[in-house]
Amino acid sequence: MAHSTILGHGLLAAQCDVIKVTDVQPGSIGDAIGLVPDADLLTVDGYELDDFLDWEFLTAEEEFNLVYRKPGTADEYEVHVERPIDDALGVAVEPPRIRRCANRCDFCFVDGNPEGVRDVLYIRDDDYRLSFRYGNFATLTNLKQHDIDRIIRYRLSPLYVSVHATDPQVRRWVLRNPQAPDILPQLRHFADHGIEFHTQVVMSPEVNDGAVLQQTLDDLWNFGPAVLSVSVVPVGLTEFSKHHLVREPTEAECRAAIALVERAAARAYAARGEPWAQGADELYLRAGAPLPPPSAYGSFDQVENGVGSVRWLQEQVREGAGALRGWAGRRIAIVTGTSMGHLMPMVIAPLQAATGASFDLIPIENDLFGPRVTTAGLLSGAAIAAALRDLRAVDLALLPGEAVNDDGLFIDSISLASVAAGASMTVRASKTFVDALSEPLAA
Repeated sequence: MAHSTILGHGLLAAQCDVIKVTDVQPGSIGDAIGLVPDADLLTVDGYELDDFLDWEFLTAEEEFNLVYRKPGTADEYEVHVERPIDDALGVAVEPPRIRRCANRCDFCFVDGNPEGVRDVLYIRDDDYRLSFRYGNFATLTNLKQHDIDRIIRYRLSPLYVSVHATDPQVRRWVLRNPQAPDILPQLRHFADHGIEFHTQVVMSPEVNDGAVLQQTLDDLWNFGPAVLSVSVVPVGLTEFSKHHLVREPTEAECRAAIALVERAAARAYAARGEPWAQGADELYLRAGAPLPPPSAYGSFDQVENGVGSVRWLQEQVREGAGALRGWAGRRIAIVTGTSMGHLMPMVIAPLQAATGASFDLIPIENDLFGPRVTTAGLLSGAAIAAALRDLRAVDLALLPGEAVNDDGLFIDSISLASVAAGASMTVRASKTFVDALSEPLAA
C-alpha cells in the first residue's frame, strides 16, 4: 500500500545528495509507487541517501516514507510505503562512486598494470562498502567519522581488512601512508559494536615477515573472536611493478612464513576448533610445499583471495561430479594459468572418472602482465583466443570464469562472445567445472 503526496518544486534538492534509480521491475512495489529509471531518490524517513547502503538499510522496514523526484522535473513526491517485510521493492539503484585509496603501497597491483586493460583496473579502490558487499579488502585508512558511524549503525559485518602489520610504524611504512591510524584500536572500536573481520597480511620480504609477522599473528589472535580469520599472501608483482622498491619472497622466506601460519592455525584449532590462520595457495606454490587439506580452510571464507582455491575447487568437483551425465567419450580442454599446471591434474582426475570424458589441460602464459603473473583470473581474451585456435578435435573448451567480468569481458576488454565465435569448439566459462558441465552438448 502506498500514499503519494506532491511536495512541490525542489524543496529538498538543495539540501541533499541523491542517488538514481537504474531499473524498476514491472509490477513491483517500486513500479506501483511511480518510480522509473533515472528518478532521484532523495530521503527515506527524513534521512538523506548517499548510496545503495542507505537505500537498502533504510527501506528494509515494513513501513517508511520516501521522497523522490521524477526525471526531467523539479517536482518532489512523498510516498508512504507499507508492505510485508518479505516483499521486495523491485528497485535497483546506481553503484556508488568508488572510494579511492590514500595509500601508495610498493606492491600495489594497480601500479603493475600494463596499458590496454579495462579502465576500472586503473582505479585504486579502498572502500569499506565494497568490503562488506563483495569481500574486497580495505585498509580503513580513509574513514571519516560519518563512515565509522555508518559501519556501526548498519552493522556492516564482516569487513575484510588489509592489516599487513599490527605494528603501527611498520604498517605505515608498508602502506606508504604516515597518517594511517593504528589498526588495533580502530578494529577494537568496531568490535565493541559487534563488527567482525576477516583480515589479510600481504607479506613483503624483509618488511612485514619474520618477527613482524609473528607479532601480527599474535596480536590478531589475542584480539579475540571478532577477528574471524587471517590470511598471509605473498607479494605478487608483474613485469611493470616497482621492482626497485619491493621484491617477491624467496622459497625459504615462504617456507618460514608457512611455519608461522601453521603454528598459529594449530593454536587456533586447540583453543577454538577452527583453523583461523591460513596461507594463500601462492605461498605454498612458491615454497614448493604441498597444499594443506581442505579442513585447513574452514568455511573457505577467503577463497576469493586465493586462499584455499584449489581445495575449494576439489570440493566442488567431489560434491557435484556424480550428477553429471552425457559426457562419455567427449574431449574437453581446460584453459588455466601456469600456476595450476601441476595442481590441476588432481582436480581433473575425479571429474574424468565420473564423466567418462577426457580432459586436456591448456596452461597459458600471461601475455599482458608477464610470466610472473600465473593466475588464471588475469589471462587476456587475446591469449585465450590464440590458444583455442591451435586446438583440434576438442568438443568443449572451459575458460576460467574468474577471468570474465559481469559484462562478459576479459581483462583486455575482449568479450567472451567474440572468443567463442572464433573458436572451432563450444566455449563455456566455468568457475567449478561442474557448473559448465551440468548441461551436456547437443548430440
